Amino acid sequence: MKPIILPIAAMALLSSCKDNPKNEIALTYPETKQVDTVDSYFDTDVKDPYRWLEDDRSDETGDWVKAQNDLTFGYLENIPYRSFLKERLSEVWNYEKIGAPFKRGEYTYFSKNDGLQNQYVYYRYKNEESPEDAEVFLDPNTFSEDGTTSLAGMSFTEDGKLLAYSISEGGSDWRKIIILDAETKTQKGDTLVDVKFSGVSWKANEGFFYSSYDKPEGSELSAKTDQHKLYYHQLGTSQADDVLIYGGTEDEKHRYVSGSVTEDNHYLIVSASKSTSGNRLMIKDLTQSDSEFVDILDNYDNDAYVIENDGDKLFIVTDKDAPNKKIVSVNASAPKPDNWEDFIPETEHVLSPSTGAGFFFAKYMVDAISQVKQYDYDGNLLREVELPGVGSVGGFGGKKDSEALYFSFTNYTTPGTIYKFNPESGQSKIYVKPDVDFDTEAYESKQVFYTSKDGTEIPMIITHKKGLKLNGENPTMLYGYGGFNISLTPSFSTANTVWLENGGVYAVANLRGGGEYGKEWHNAGIKTKKQNVFDDFIAAAEYLIDENYTSSKKLAIRGGSNGGLLVGATMTQRPDLIQVALPAVGVLDMLRYHTFTSGAGWAYDYGTSEDDSEMFEYLKGYSPLHNINEGTAYPATLVTTGDHDDRVVPAHSFKFAAELQSKQSGNNPTLIRIETDAGHGAGKPTSKIIQEYADIFAFTFYNMGYESL
Repeated sequence: MKPIILPIAAMALLSSCKDNPKNEIALTYPETKQVDTVDSYFDTDVKDPYRWLEDDRSDETGDWVKAQNDLTFGYLENIPYRSFLKERLSEVWNYEKIGAPFKRGEYTYFSKNDGLQNQYVYYRYKNEESPEDAEVFLDPNTFSEDGTTSLAGMSFTEDGKLLAYSISEGGSDWRKIIILDAETKTQKGDTLVDVKFSGVSWKANEGFFYSSYDKPEGSELSAKTDQHKLYYHQLGTSQADDVLIYGGTEDEKHRYVSGSVTEDNHYLIVSASKSTSGNRLMIKDLTQSDSEFVDILDNYDNDAYVIENDGDKLFIVTDKDAPNKKIVSVNASAPKPDNWEDFIPETEHVLSPSTGAGFFFAKYMVDAISQVKQYDYDGNLLREVELPGVGSVGGFGGKKDSEALYFSFTNYTTPGTIYKFNPESGQSKIYVKPDVDFDTEAYESKQVFYTSKDGTEIPMIITHKKGLKLNGENPTMLYGYGGFNISLTPSFSTANTVWLENGGVYAVANLRGGGEYGKEWHNAGIKTKKQNVFDDFIAAAEYLIDENYTSSKKLAIRGGSNGGLLVGATMTQRPDLIQVALPAVGVLDMLRYHTFTSGAGWAYDYGTSEDDSEMFEYLKGYSPLHNINEGTAYPATLVTTGDHDDRVVPAHSFKFAAELQSKQSGNNPTLIRIETDAGHGAGKPTSKIIQEYADIFAFTFYNMGYESL
């Protein structure tokens, strides 16, 4: 590639390098000091020279962040087509987006984004009127000038007269809850603060249940929070007087506690978990003032939740004795498993149900593709719902008295379309079809099955322009996650249209550790089986190369959070396999992840370095931070994170980038892009999303050797 003439302001950071035929730009990384911090694990000393970067409140860390961003943005600004990518992303993004409507009280509500608004706006109209009569009800774009304060949740009372909504500032998981008189749109009472990992569930119009941790000592963005509690807030009282409902005992810590009230206001259902898998489940009769909690499940061996009740008959979704999940029914007076009766039995496919309009909707994943069956309250199968095509559906949820339900349908080439569904007839029709500047008919998706290292068959969906030549020269983005029972099903990405338009191939692998094939698939990728996940991803990359979709020089890998770990482990284990690595908000220090915020709750998937010597050695063996070797030529790497990420703290990314910069051999750049006033991803304003994707795509194409697009 021809050398790029840089502006004088960038010359201190970037310089010409004749030895690099690909981009001819060398980087002078900011100096990152090393300290003599050493931790001892089972008589093994482990150095942690960049421990000081964990202090997110220090000026020294702030200076390092600024220096790294100066370097990164100086580099990105000189990629010739970066501005073109941003402009094209803005063009494609600029279409009206409307959410499914829902009724609360006298009004029908819906969300809408005109195109490039940073946050969706909520509108409403009287039930007897039409959407054309809608007024603005709540506009999160007014919460902050730059759009970085977002709406994080909404909960109306049953009669629709009151609303409790939560906001996130700068992308943080810490929330504030604000109460509105829905009729007048005026605030009632005080704002609740320091709320985290919580919904809001009303008890009639009297008050609501919510969850939070005690504010930690030290940094609220990184200090450990491992004692979750459920509270009740009575309207008209101070938050200081809120009643502790569950949690808070030192003898049994729960990292995740939630409470929800059944639609008829009869029962409070409480779930308490020590980790991200397995929960204790309890019920309390709210019609009796002196009632006690009654256990439904008294251990943490399985996952279960109450999805519905019909009077004193409970319907429970569980994976107990059913790895693919089932629904059971039981009387609330004696709700333990001995009394459970199968309502919708387990099948060979993973179940994810919903309820609405007096029916159950059993949504199944068949090789990561959606299938939906409708049941009545007696467990009779009424129909398999006809779907618009092969892809993913969401929705089919609502109140018992809903006359119509809504569902969304999408896949990698079809923008999310909302359908209105008649639950009595089973018929559906398009409600909102987005007008996206993207020719869906010019692209295709294909599901393939490839063989991983141990012989396991893994599904992957590959999307590209029709007529693609399998010549090994196509720029390819391989995406994966592989953890926490989370499933990657086909979905449309506005950003990815620009990747596809420019000849890109987009591949998504359904790795073990996810939930695509139930609990057994999940458990095949946890703790000392975590290497299966990396092997699955590596095998996906090898498949794409072997089948001539691409080559190592034209292959990028991307993933976020646990997927950032996936990218970090893959690039350190097989640096020869890929050209570009894009770890986003990644868990990259596997020896210390559990010491930050609520990280200890991830131990079901990862184990911890404190468990035993075997677990420590296993984690150390793949921890991306601890497996960067001096003198190795690693892929071109753009690490991305947010300075307000209090879920996977940015110190993971900081330390990984510093270590990689100090040991990288060859001319591939190692950069870190640190978004300010942004967290783990939720609520990020449109303007920041577009710029981030422009930077990621520009970096990727550029380091694959493309002079122009």
